[in-house]
Amino acid sequence: MFQHILIPIDGSALSHKALSGGIAMAKELKAKITIYSAVVEFLPMTEFAVETPQSVMEELEKETNKHLQKAQKEAEAAGVICNVVKSTEFSPYQGIINTAKAEKCDLILMASHGRRGLTGFLLGSETQKVLTHSEIPVLVYR
Repeated sequence: MFQHILIPIDGSALSHKALSGGIAMAKELKAKITIYSAVVEFLPMTEFAVETPQSVMEELEKETNKHLQKAQKEAEAAGVICNVVKSTEFSPYQGIINTAKAEKCDLILMASHGRRGLTGFLLGSETQKVLTHSEIPVLVYR
């Protein structure tokens, strides 16, 4: 059925739960996976920033690399063929969709933080945006 699954992660417990489920699914299907993470572009909101944008971006990149390495080890321990991809994005959902296309994935499996109401409206849901804009099937793992 599915041969190449994209699993976006953000370091949260929910994305790790989706990663574990995606790895198990890929193992059953004998599919390969691509684990993706976006380094969200940092824009200073004030002229009184304590840290420079460059230092914040370096820290975000370091954290992203740590999450991707841990995820890759988990996939490899399960015997699932895996590669990792990251990109710097203002909108993570666009990075998810672009990576799925570039890697020729036939499924995107991702978590949803379940933000609803005003919080969901103000923050937006990356999962909702992927569901809305993706031409590739999306499985929301909860």
